[in-house]
Amino acid sequence: MTTPATSAPALLIDRDGYTVTVTMNRPDVKNAIDMEMLCRLADAWDMIDADPEIRCAIITGAANDFCAGADLDKLVSRSMQGLPPENEFEERIRADYSVIFDGLLRNRQLKKPLIAAIEGYCVAGGTEILQGTDIRVAGEGSVFGVTEAKWSLYPQGGSVIRLRRQIPYTKAMEMLLTAAMYPAEEALSFGLIGRIVPKGEALAKAKELAAQIAANGPVAVQKIKEAVIATECLPEKDALAIDLQIGMQVTATEDAREGPRAFKEKRTPNFKGK
Repeated sequence: MTTPATSAPALLIDRDGYTVTVTMNRPDVKNAIDMEMLCRLADAWDMIDADPEIRCAIITGAANDFCAGADLDKLVSRSMQGLPPENEFEERIRADYSVIFDGLLRNRQLKKPLIAAIEGYCVAGGTEILQGTDIRVAGEGSVFGVTEAKWSLYPQGGSVIRLRRQIPYTKAMEMLLTAAMYPAEEALSFGLIGRIVPKGEALAKAKELAAQIAANGPVAVQKIKEAVIATECLPEKDALAIDLQIGMQVTATEDAREGPRAFKEKRTPNFKGK
């Protein structure tokens, strides 16, 4: 017989206007990923994409760490030993392993912009989740790495495919094969993150960026992201055809008429996402 989780949730959701902040919440293990967190992450992504009132999302970690990767005892050891499920989250994942990949953002891209606010450890599964985000803000002192090979494990969150597309090939291979960890300054130098802020200020900066995004036309923002993803790795001619098609969808919206009208009238636009 399984028992429900009774401690604090492994994931916290906070909504402020058009922005939702998702906080990985297992601070005693540097927010290491367990079955509950994966299930709650998968559900959070569904909720964010389905709610038209949400225009931007932030993912961060509790207590000055982003995520130290998988909780190997919870995610690997129990499964390998064939132990019975501990709770409803483990039951759910054993019934449908795709939940793991949804939670890690391996099998999906959010329709809405997703900003990572990183402090402390962002390694293994943490760095894999990071690659599913659009904008990445790191506090001074944070560290990054795809460390699975160190333990003879495979980075199943998508790093083998995504990392070489997001940063230079030679640096991606170095990260994947050495399993080394890199300080924020070095991660910035090869493009894994976009900016560094003073320690403890990553979330504040992420919220500032989210507010800027949420003030823009939501259809335009989402379609820009859609076009970037849809045209990745395509020949320019094919990509531009898709780009034009998506762009025309934005042009036909009410918001596309409201924006120039507000500009002319020297007022703040009232975007409705239509």
